[in-house]
Parts: sequence; structure tokens; C-alpha cells
Amino acid sequence: MDLNKDQAAKPRPRPLPGVPTTASSPPQRPNTPILGNSTSTIPAINFYGAETQPPPLPLRPKKSGSSHTMASFIPPSQSTPLEAHDFREPELIKDDEEAPPLISEDAPWPVYDPNPWAYNASNSSGWTGTDWATTSDNRADEIRLPPAYGKTVDIDGREPDEELNWWDPTVRKRPGPGMLPPLLAEELHNSDHTLYSVSVKPPDVKPVEQPVQPVPEPTAGRSSSPPIARSSSSTPPPPPPTDDDVRTSVPHPNAYYCPKENGWVILQWKSSSVLPPLDQSFLDSDHPPLPDQNRRKATVSCIDDGGYNSNKTHHFHKYPRAVNSLKLTPPFRSAPWQVEEKLKNRRRAVSVTEPVDMDAEMDEEAEVTLEDDGELLDLYMCCQCSLYCVASSVIPGVIPRKFWEEFIKEKKNSPPPGKSPEASVANAWDTIVMVIENRLWKGENRMLRVTRPGFRSKLGWSVIVKKVFETLGFIDQLLPGEEPALRPPATDIVTPQGRQNRAKLLRAWVEISAWTVVHRRLFANTLKEHKGYALSVTVDSAREMYQTAIGAHPDQIPRGNLHENLQPVMHHLEAAWRQLGMTQSSYSSELLAFAYLAQCRCDPKGTMSYFSHFSNMIKIMEENRLCPQDLQDLFMLERSRKRFAEDEVTEAARILGFGHDGPLKVEFDNEIDAEFIENAWKDCIRRSWHDPGGSQLQRDATEALRVLAEYLGNRALHRVWEEKKDKLMDPSKAYDILEIPSGVDDTMLITVYTLRLDEQPHQVEKMKEALSVISEIRDSERLRRFLATGADPGEIVAPTRPDIPRGLNQLGNTCYLNSLLQYFYTIRDLRDSVVQMGQQYSKALEDEKLTDDDLKKHRVGGRLVTRREIQRSKKFIKQLADLFVDMEFAEAASVTPTVELAKLALVTSRDEEEDEADRGGTESSNDTDATLVEDGPSRFVSEPLPISPPSPSRSPNSILGKRNRGLEREKTEMDVDSPPPSSSSSRQDHDSFVTVPSRRSSGSPAGTNENEISTEVGGTPSKTPIDNEGDAIMLNDVPPKLVSAKKPPPPSDSVMMFGKQHDVAECMDNCMFQIETAMLKFGSLGGSQEGDKTSIVKRLFYGKIRQRVAVAAESRSSVHEKEDLFSHLPVNVVHDGVDIYDGLSGYFDDTVEFEGKKARMEVSLVELPPLLQIQLQRVQFNRETLQPYKSQAYVKFGETIYMDRFLDNVNPQKKALSKQIQAELDTCRERIRSLLQGKCGPFATSLEKTSHFLSDLKAAALPGIDDATVQTLRDEQDTVNKEVDALRGQADHLKARLETIWEDEKQAAYELTSVFIHRGSSPSWGHYFFYSRHLPEQPDAWFKYNDSDVTEVSKDEVLADTTGSTANPYLLVFVRRGSEVVHTVKRSFKPSEEMA
Repeated sequence: MDLNKDQAAKPRPRPLPGVPTTASSPPQRPNTPILGNSTSTIPAINFYGAETQPPPLPLRPKKSGSSHTMASFIPPSQSTPLEAHDFREPELIKDDEEAPPLISEDAPWPVYDPNPWAYNASNSSGWTGTDWATTSDNRADEIRLPPAYGKTVDIDGREPDEELNWWDPTVRKRPGPGMLPPLLAEELHNSDHTLYSVSVKPPDVKPVEQPVQPVPEPTAGRSSSPPIARSSSSTPPPPPPTDDDVRTSVPHPNAYYCPKENGWVILQWKSSSVLPPLDQSFLDSDHPPLPDQNRRKATVSCIDDGGYNSNKTHHFHKYPRAVNSLKLTPPFRSAPWQVEEKLKNRRRAVSVTEPVDMDAEMDEEAEVTLEDDGELLDLYMCCQCSLYCVASSVIPGVIPRKFWEEFIKEKKNSPPPGKSPEASVANAWDTIVMVIENRLWKGENRMLRVTRPGFRSKLGWSVIVKKVFETLGFIDQLLPGEEPALRPPATDIVTPQGRQNRAKLLRAWVEISAWTVVHRRLFANTLKEHKGYALSVTVDSAREMYQTAIGAHPDQIPRGNLHENLQPVMHHLEAAWRQLGMTQSSYSSELLAFAYLAQCRCDPKGTMSYFSHFSNMIKIMEENRLCPQDLQDLFMLERSRKRFAEDEVTEAARILGFGHDGPLKVEFDNEIDAEFIENAWKDCIRRSWHDPGGSQLQRDATEALRVLAEYLGNRALHRVWEEKKDKLMDPSKAYDILEIPSGVDDTMLITVYTLRLDEQPHQVEKMKEALSVISEIRDSERLRRFLATGADPGEIVAPTRPDIPRGLNQLGNTCYLNSLLQYFYTIRDLRDSVVQMGQQYSKALEDEKLTDDDLKKHRVGGRLVTRREIQRSKKFIKQLADLFVDMEFAEAASVTPTVELAKLALVTSRDEEEDEADRGGTESSNDTDATLVEDGPSRFVSEPLPISPPSPSRSPNSILGKRNRGLEREKTEMDVDSPPPSSSSSRQDHDSFVTVPSRRSSGSPAGTNENEISTEVGGTPSKTPIDNEGDAIMLNDVPPKLVSAKKPPPPSDSVMMFGKQHDVAECMDNCMFQIETAMLKFGSLGGSQEGDKTSIVKRLFYGKIRQRVAVAAESRSSVHEKEDLFSHLPVNVVHDGVDIYDGLSGYFDDTVEFEGKKARMEVSLVELPPLLQIQLQRVQFNRETLQPYKSQAYVKFGETIYMDRFLDNVNPQKKALSKQIQAELDTCRERIRSLLQGKCGPFATSLEKTSHFLSDLKAAALPGIDDATVQTLRDEQDTVNKEVDALRGQADHLKARLETIWEDEKQAAYELTSVFIHRGSSPSWGHYFFYSRHLPEQPDAWFKYNDSDVTEVSKDEVLADTTGSTANPYLLVFVRRGSEVVHTVKRSFKPSEEMA
């Protein structure tokens, strides 16, 4: 608020208690009484100054001068100097002059050290090193911003080198964080409380002659009362308190009373070139360094009115409990009753071996000396000038605060009739003041009868009233007739107890009177009718006085300059303001700049924290467009000096790879050693060589290294940054230095490097660094060893990390088989069982003869097995166990499966028998009638109901799904790693559906045995090439040219041919069939049922479903129900825009043909297996071309799937509602597809093109085309677009409703563990690989198994949207949460290697 001209011309004076104000003298602190040569007593009324009392201060607003003060008060005028008194103020003298004695040697005053406040450098750790500026007008230390930045910040004492190296722990120590005067004013005492200076004078009462009255004997049973001193006519009453007694009833000349606390605070400030007397306990402690005393001596005050001030304001530093109150001038001593209480507390805290009677009565005649150690006061010292301030904590009054507040509360809650609560309180305290004055000045020694009407009306009698009087020394006792009364305490001046009681009553008299005066002022309007007791105490607010003394007065530092729009948004920064040493209310741009720079100057190690707070404030101001230009300039200047905030440390650690998701997988903290951080930086530089924005990443990484080095205060790391910051080398620069193209191999590179060294030996270090960079970019162990030893080690095969799974080499087109075998290896229980059984099988077991009865006891897949199949399965399990052992122990990056294992996995026993029959038959000694048993049910449903297959568009038999012999559903072709078809097959009509059966090759390729795998092509060993995506390319990955069905194409040149080719689903079934067959226990008595229960395959892969087929007929409806086993759940993949739940819903609720009629088939899950395999069937059939094709549609899935909605025991109401919404959603999506995916393209596009075409014809003036026709087409186009938008919104809404129904059903939770991928545009050729989750150690990490290459990838790659790509998932494997059946990585070392 602006001041008016009159106020500005005539500022209001800042009054001091007891000092008349004039216009000629500057304000001073209260006079400190010093005993002079005169032995005369100082009158009590002159304790704080002249005899004339100052006029009462005008009432200030509540919280005046605090952090809430606004700059709206009238500035004070100057005051006159104090008149000379019997004591004088300590003076400032020159260092070379001798101080005059303040106290006469023969005066009865304690003798102190001649220079007790002299600073002893040996006893304190002050600043050392170069002194700060020693002249009062030194502008050299100002921080001047560049001319473009504008203002100058008034601050001295800064050292650029020290502030630049703020992070270095060897930098000389400064005094630490400080505070500006407004914050100091709040530190001195609670800003919500007001301190008052108290002036006292004796009351205008005269002693009254007391008649001699016998003291009644106390009633029996009141044993707590001490002996009563009986009065007599010969014993005069104690004399009234003297003026000295009254004056010293205030604890100290610099003590200020706080009514809120009912306590006293000692405040003493002074400008002195010497330090105050520091307590020895402080000197012995690990306290912060004291400010440089030479610098402090150079300036008397930072806020002198005349001349240039080199600092904006004071900068105080707090030193807790540094000054002993006994060393003050005059000293402050605790009252005797307070010392006695402290001694009792000490004794209670100390364990003693013998009991001590704490309440032992003192001999009233004996002098008891209680040692007072003094109070330890806080010291606030300005580091820029000679000003310091000493402050105490609250010294409690006579009546404890708890009793005080309870007494006031009681009086307010139960005022006498006709009186307000405030008047009731005032009347009660007035009564107690009168009782004390009657006792001390009138010598009143009569008992206080608490039942008298006057006592009860003014005070009443209660527990809290009794406690208050007992605190004052009154004793409760019963008079004859059981009348309660209070006996006054003894106040004689002869005994120690009497003198203590006298002083205690005087102190309480002052405190109660002072509180009552303040109470009357605050409630003057309410207490107009209250005739209060005449009080002899006057109080004046001391806030303006001590604010002015320390430079915190609103005239010195205005309040309320922060823009009103910034106040609410910066309110939460209270801690930041205090960290910078100021308050929000005292903000100005100059003061904030000074506070920030002063903190950085005095506490260099906290620079990062101060800059963080400063930058946050600037950011908020800039966001609100209210940031002053000088603060923006200062922020830019600090940025140019490489200042950083705390959040930049986190970002620097992230750049270098720290964090849970970072490359290092290590969280950053202060315990990380320097070498690790340096290596992390080097690793980040290496990563930048492979990054498109490598240059920027190098700069960011180098800057991050500096930030972390300075944050940790590590000089070694900082030296690394200084040495490397301008010498970073990238691969292109390295090749340029060696003058060699990047495409040369290591052998040529080493040769050229050696030649360059011979030509330029002075460049050896530079060339070594260049070759080191090249070795890292190539990851060449050969180059590394050459640099280390100077000798070429030759070709080196780099070792593979021992914790990485091993890949499988191709045997021709066996990438799918490799994926399947690696998938089996990740399943812990299956892997362990296979390895264990493989070690048990021997030739004797293989030759074991089994009877027909043994064979008839066991079924696998719903059928009997033959002896031949059993022996074949045991061979398979032995080969598979050997492969698993190699994958566990191999050092090489990949291992090679045996040809026999590949044959057993890819060729079924039935195909093998048919091939042998074609060649003329084979031995049949191992065959039985079991061979006549037809293949069992599909792996989708065992022994299904006789359901006619659905239409081809919704066939569950898709790409990479099993093509079952004789299966009722549609059959399609997906050969294992097959080449393009070598011959066409005519269509066959089977159950009225078009099927594409497996084709048997008419013969093996020339020169190739049917039972062998050729590993050579054209006489050269085959090597698997790598495509742009890093995947191994099949030998026949090029899609074939389509040929007519009537003209057979030339024979295939596939190198993978075992006489038959099967789809991948049959390959998986064949492997699982052989594993289960090999594990049959023919010695068991339980037969096949027990074997089914204990089979590892059944336990891991099989669950149970319930099928319900409802047939609606005219006469009656029928429902057929059956339970079956399943190992896979099929999802028909046709359209985009669906997720895994949508796809499964189509399987669990479908329309089929049953006995020639359409029927509704519902499927539900009865039991779920540990491993849930969901097959995405991508082969669809095009009825126009009569050819199968692969659907590339994207099906969304996540890391977790919840199967609760498909369970048999699910909530039927939810299930019914879910089906209804799903049907609406399917209808909505079908309508969208009909509008967007018609034969002629989207309808809206067709209409748009038609309208444009007609418009062009109309422009050519062709007849029959008018504007109405064109406009109709355009309107129809808009209608279609609006309908599509509405349908999409409806579909999103229905999908959200559907998921809301099941959001709480999450008991059947499954986690994604494997994803099989097929890459290719045709269902008849392509490449296979799969992803496996690193369980259980690192669930967020994934491995990509691509034949012999196994690499780590992110989960984002696994879950990526594959729209537009030919690499699509076709099999998803989920593991039941908590089952722990998947253990992806199992790597061990052979015993011999461990010993080595």
C-alpha cells in the first residue's frame, strides 16, 4: 500500500519503553543498568529510562511485524538521546584504545575479566584463509550482472573460485546457512505472539497496623501443613518491598514479557567488534564456524542510513546455546525457586544407589546455597557487520502455563451473573493482585477464608484456583468447623525461605499485572463498564523496537510486495523461503537475489539446494508471467556458472543408465563408488555410438558425469570430466585419425595401425584412443587384447554370457522345431522330468518285451499305443534329454540338435509306417491289434460331440493349428518351415466343406535320402543369413509365384524333407505325444486312468471344459452336455480391432451345425491348467480364389489375462449380461466392417469418388447430370461418415461396459510367459521365432529366441502393435499366477569346470 505524502514526510517514531522520543536521536535498545561508583540506589521507576513515562503506544494490528505484516504502517520519527543516568551504555571503542572500566573496583558488584568478550581464535573454529573485504565502502565484491542483464546485487564477501568449486569438500569452511532480518524476527519469538517491555513502580498503598490475633490450630487430618508462625504484638510485620525489590522483580533489564506463554524472553542486541562471551560447552562442541571477525569489524552496521552500504541487509547466523546468561551484562540468574526445581529434575534423571528424600524440609534458619549454572542462550551473529543478537527461550513465569490457561478457561466458561467472560477473567486476576499487594505492602497476615461471599464471587473455589494459590506459596488448611482457608506464605527478610517467597510473590505480581493490562487493552470495548483494580505496571509492545534494531522493521524491509496472483501459487514454498533465509511476505526481487547469493556465499556446500529453490520460484513466476527481469538475468547468469537443481541429479543418473528400467539395472544413491559411475559414463558413450542422436547423447552423458561428480563432491570424478569433456572421440573421428575406412576387417586394421605408429610415434596416445573406440564399437575382443598386450592374438570367438540361454542351430528349415524345443526347456517341471528319464533309459530297457495286456492298460491321447511307438518315444526322450543337458552346460552360444531328434519330432509314427509300407513293408513283430485303433480326438476337444464344422470364415483350425486326420472341422495347410507349394491339390469335398489336406511328396529331391537331412546346398555348408530385422532367413523365404491348379509346378528344392510335411500344431502334438508315451509306467496296477492323472503332460498342459449344445426345434428343444479335456484354446483371427477377450468369446459362445441343424454351443472352463496355451488361428480360406491365406490382423493382448469370465461357476447374471453386450458389440463391429471393408472399398470413399466423377462430367456439359444428383451423393457420403463415427463411439462404449462387468473378477489370473511369432505373408512358408519371459528372476525382461541367436529385448517389443507387419503372434502361452512352473534360464557349469 502506498503511503500518502504527509505520512512520508512525517514518519511515526518508533518508541522505546521509558524513553521520550525526539527528532534528534536514533533508536536504541533498552538501557542496561550498570553499577557505577555511586552507592545510591537506582529508583525502580527509572529502571528503563527517565522518570517520565512514555505515552501509551497505539494499538498495532495483530501479528504486526511478523511474516504477515503488510507495508501499510506509518514510519517512525527519530527519538532524542537518553538523558544521563547513574549508569551508562557500553561504548564502541577503537581496537588500540583501552576500554574504560564500567564498574568501580570498590563497588559491591561481581568482578569480571577485563575483556570477557574478547574472541579467542584458539577456542573457536572461525573462518580461515583470505580475509573478506576490510573496508566499509568496497564495491569490488559486488556481483555485477553483464550490461544486458541490468541491475547490480548489493552483496560483498564473495569469492568466485570458492563459489565455482562449491562442491569440493576441501574448500575453506564458511559459517553455513543464514537468515535475513524478517526471518530472524520470527526466530526470536513466535510471530503470532507479542513481547512487551514491562515498567513497574510500587503500588500506592500503606502498611496497615495488624491486630494481634491468635492463629487457629489446623484441623486434625490436615497433616500436610507446616508449622505455623504465630504473630504477636511484639513481632512487627515484614517491611514492604523496596524500590530495588520492585525494580528487580523483572527478571532482567532485557527481559520481555509474553502474555500468551506467561513467560519471559531475554533479547539483547549490540554492535561490537568483539564476540560475546561464548560458553565452554559451545566451544567444545562441533559447532559451525564463526564468521570472519576481521570482516565484521570493518562495518558497524549493514543498514546505516548514511553512506553506501555494500550489502542489502543483515545476514544472521544462528549458534544455538552459545552464550551463558551469567556472562551477560548484567548477568541473568534464575530465580531461587527455578534453580531448586532444576536441581530436583537433575536428581530424578540420575540413577542413585541410595534413596534420596526429595522433599526433605530445609532448615529455615540455615543458609542454603543453590548453584545456578545459568541459561544457555542462542546467538545470532551478522557475518557482514558488528551486530549480533542474544535470545533466550521462554523463561516460564511463576504460575505454570498449564495452570494459567486452565484458570482463564474456567473463568471464561463460568462468569458470574451479569458479567462477560472477559470481565470475569479480569476480575479474578485483579483479586489475586490485590491479595498479593495486601500481603507484601500492607503486611496482611490473616487467613483467606475461601467461603466468604467476596472470595467466592470474584474467584470461586475450585481445584485450579487452589493450585494457583499453592503455586504462589499459600497453604490450604481447615479452620475450626471444617472451613477451608488459605494461609499466606512467610515473607520475612530474615530467613532464606521468607526471602524466596517474597521474591516469588513479587514476580507473580508483575506477571499477573502485565497480563491484565494487555487483557484490558485487547478487550477495551467489552470492559468499558468494568472498574478494574489500580495496577502499578505498564507495558509497551517491544516488537517495533527489536525489529528496528535487527533491521526487520517494515520501514526497513517492506512487506506485501509479492504480486497477489503469485501468493496462492507460491504458498506451498514456505520451506523454500525459509531455506533461502527469508519470508514470503518480505519478498522483493532485490531481497530474493540477495538472500540466494548470501546463502551460496556463506554455505557453499548447499548451493545445489539453494539453486533448486531459487529456480523453482523463477519457474512459477515465469509461468504466471510475473517474473522480474533482474531475477531472470540472475537465473541465466547462475546457469552459465553451471549451477544445477536437485531434480537434475536424478536426470543425470538416468542418462548414465541408472534406475530400475535403465541399462545398468542399478538404483543411484550416495553409496555408488566413483569407479562404477565412471564406467557407467563410458558405457553411455559407447551406447551413443549406436544411437542416431549420438552426439547429443555424448554431450548429455558428459554433463551428467559432471553433475554427479559435483553432487557427490568427488574430486577424482571431476578430474575425469575435466580431462575428457573436450576430448570425446566417436567412431568416425577414430577412423579419420587412423586414415582407414570403416569397412576393413580387424586384421587389416591392426596392420594399418602398426604402420601409422611407425610413421607418427608422437601420436601414439591419440591413436591408441582411436583404436580403443573402434574396438568398442565393433565389440572386438581381438582389438582389445592387441591394445593390452601389443601382440595380435588372431581370431577370437567371443564368449557368450553364462546367464544367457543357449540357442539352437538350424538343420535346414527347422526354425519352428527350434522354437518348440526351447519353449519346452523353459518349463521347469517338464525339463527336469525329461532329463531324469533320459538318464534312466538304457538298451536293456529298450529291448524290454511288453505283452499285449500291458499295452491295453494305457492310452495316450485317447488311443492305445504300439510297441514301436513306445520304443520310438524312448529314443525321442533320450535325444531330448541330451539336448537339454547341452543347453544347460554348453559354453558356446548355441548347440545343434541331432538329426535323429529332428526326425523323431517332425515325423509321426504313422507317417513312418506308411512310408515303410510304400517301400514294401517292414517287420511287424512289434505290432498288435493296437495299431488298428484310429487316432484319438483333437487336442482342442477330446472325443467331441458330433458337431458339423462351422463355416470356413470361423474355422478354429487356422495357421499353426493342428490339422487332425478325420477332424470334423475345416482343415488347412501350414507346413513346418515349408517352402512354397511344389504341387497343387485338387479340392476335395469332405462333410460339405472345402478342405486343403496335407500333401505327401511324390519323392525326395534328387540325391537326398528321405531319412536324412542335407546340411549342404550346392556343395557349400549352409549358413543361416540374417535379414534386416535380425531374424534368420529361411532358405526358401522368398514367396513363390502362384501357379495354376491345373498345371503342377516343378518339384520343390526344399532341403528339409522326411517324406511328409505337417503343420506346426501336429509337430507340437507329436512331441507331446512321445513325451507322454515315454513316461508311461507299465509296471503300475492302476492302468491308464492312473497314468493320465500322473502324466507330466496332463498336469501341465491339460484342463477341462464343458460343452453345452442347445438345439431349438418346433416340437421341443434339446440340450446336449459333455465334459472334455483341452490343451489349447483357439482364437479365430479375421479382423482388426479386437483383443484377446473378444477372440476367446467367439470360441466360448458360437453357432454350429448339430445333426443338420443350427445349434448354439456354449463352452465353459471347469478346470484350468498351469500352462494356458491360446492359439491365434490365422489361416483363413478365400472362397473366391479357393486358396488359404494368412490373416495379418492384430489381436491385442497384455501381460496378464483373467479367465474368470469363462469359468463354469461364474456369476450367471454377469455372464448373461456379458453375452448380451458382446452380441451388441459384434453386431456393431460387423456393421462398421460392412461400411468400411466392402468389395469396392469403403462406401464413403466410393460415394466421394462418384460425386467427383459426376461433377467433372457435369462440367463437360453432358446431359442427364444435375446438381441434385451430385448433392445427393455428397449427402449420402456425410450420412455414412456420421454413421461410422457413431458406431465407433457405440463400440467403445459397449467394450467399456463389458470390461466394467468383470473388473472385480480377477481370481483366475494368468501371466504371459511365451509368444510364438510367424513372419511371412503366406500360410505355406515363412520364418518362426519366439519370445520367452525371464521368469521368475526378472519378470520385466524378455528373451528373443531366433534359432542360434538369443538376445534380450524389452517387453515393449513383445507387446507391440503388429498392424502392417507380417511378423505376427500365433501362439500365446500364459502361466497361472503363483504356479512357478516356468524357470526360463537354467545355466550350470560342469563339475570339472567348477574345480578348475
